[in-house]
Amino acid sequence: MARVEEYLSLPIHQVERKPYRPWVLLLVLWVVVAALGGVSLLFAWMNGLL
Repeated sequence: MARVEEYLSLPIHQVERKPYRPWVLLLVLWVVVAALGGVSLLFAWMNGLL
């Protein structure tokens, strides 16, 4: 266990990270899905399917 502690205490493993924000991820996913839906509706409208 000492080797693990020594490994984890190296400076390379002490990087500051931004806090995890799940709402931003949800927003990005929603925007992507909405954009793909809009493109598919446009494609269907242009081909006379709607």
